[in-house]
Amino acid sequence: MRAMFSTVAPRYDFITRTFSYGMDRHWKRTALERAHLPERPVVLDLASGTGDFSLMVKQQFPGSRAVAVDITERMLQLAHSRGVKRTVCGDAGMLPFPDHSFDCVFVGYGLRNFPDLGLAVREIERVTRPGGSLVSLDFFLPTNAVLRPLYLAYLYAQGTFWGLVLHGRARVYTYIPDSLRSFVSIDEFSAMLHHTGYRRVDARRYILGGIGLHWAVKD
Repeated sequence: MRAMFSTVAPRYDFITRTFSYGMDRHWKRTALERAHLPERPVVLDLASGTGDFSLMVKQQFPGSRAVAVDITERMLQLAHSRGVKRTVCGDAGMLPFPDHSFDCVFVGYGLRNFPDLGLAVREIERVTRPGGSLVSLDFFLPTNAVLRPLYLAYLYAQGTFWGLVLHGRARVYTYIPDSLRSFVSIDEFSAMLHHTGYRRVDARRYILGGIGLHWAVKD
């Protein structure tokens, strides 16, 4: 996984915008607006990629502190070059932070790639302060049985095309649809959050349910 993300890191932001029809920034702004952060929040940008959430929090909350965590050093190097000051190479299943460290944990397109989703969610809950929140944006399979294979076919076609164009390798970006085949649904993830200790859980669907944006407040 680290080797694959090291390969895609320089093109990661471009691919994210492309696969989201250019809506990625809008969705992330919506995620931040509804996070209900305090005036000087301390946030964790988990599976940070090149640090979009860290930079958006910094821009909107000048007194904030954001820590970007990713398993790929190359992603964190790119995040640092964009102005993200605090970066940690770490695993979502064993976060190197004390209990109740953060007002909010943001996860952008990371959930599908965690080897043990339940363990990662419990770790996120552990490092979140009571009353704090989890905000996640990710790909999901549409619940509609007709749309589901069409969406997967679209993701495979896009992934194959851009893999060949950018890297000369067809399979570079097909990890996105591959990761969806064993992933939970939007509703199943909402239920998981309720069972893990979050009270208010809300979800918004985009692209006919192909993208899910979750907000959850910890008890």
